[in-house]
Amino acid sequence: MSGFLETSVQITVPFHDADPAGIVWHGNYFRYFELARCALLDQINYNYRQMAESGYVWPIVDLSSRFNLPVSFQESIEVVARLVEWEFRLVMHYRVLNQAGQETARGVTVQVPVASDSGELLIGVPAIFEQRVAAARAKAGLE
Repeated sequence: MSGFLETSVQITVPFHDADPAGIVWHGNYFRYFELARCALLDQINYNYRQMAESGYVWPIVDLSSRFNLPVSFQESIEVVARLVEWEFRLVMHYRVLNQAGQETARGVTVQVPVASDSGELLIGVPAIFEQRVAAARAKAGLE
């Protein structure tokens, strides 16, 4: 095992995600990353609704991507999200794989915890997030 929490989602590229040439428009990859990120947050048991209920929002403050191979309309892809940092901020790495297992794209997002009531940026993550990550890592046999 990698030591990192990870999950993946399967997507069949819909028509509206492709340009006139049938290739996925680059901006849609961020939506694919979001789908995988939400699945991983659900696995941690701290999704966006639970974040809000606990008094925090987690804006994305940095986002990067790299495109290696094109993906086309109706192609099946796997989007993998991996939590690589969680002590001070939430950093996730993403890989988009085609049916042959080739990496077609990769990306990184960075999110920071902000108190909903004051708008104050936290130094470190809230205790509830640390607890949920620790529980998910233990359940996955990573601790």
